[in-house]
Amino acid sequence: MTQAELFAPNVQVKAITADLATHEEDAPFRFEDVEPVHRVTYRVRLVDYPAVDALKVAEQRFRRELDRQLGDDVVLALRAFQNASESGESDLAKHEVALASRWIKAFDAARTAGFRDLGDTNEAYFEVRPI
Repeated sequence: MTQAELFAPNVQVKAITADLATHEEDAPFRFEDVEPVHRVTYRVRLVDYPAVDALKVAEQRFRRELDRQLGDDVVLALRAFQNASESGESDLAKHEVALASRWIKAFDAARTAGFRDLGDTNEAYFEVRPI
């Protein structure tokens, strides 16, 4: 005996469940139909900062702001910026130049967020590397 039969013996449970099974939006989720998203991850590190206890918080703030600014394009923007700094603007495609300029703005905002509560940070900097 199920709970539905125990507490509501006059209700026809089979008819209700059969009616629900006919709707497509109520169909069970199938993981086989979902293609995995392959994202290149990256690592953020605060370099040359003397206080060890504040490192993780600053790195998390930096990464959160970088993700907010660029979304899934963090590694693509980083690579576009590196390509732009190694070559001339005429050697790059328009979308690479746009990504590189987005990287500059996002990195500046993330650096500001990361250093927000750290105090004197003359020689410290954030390093971003793809994994």
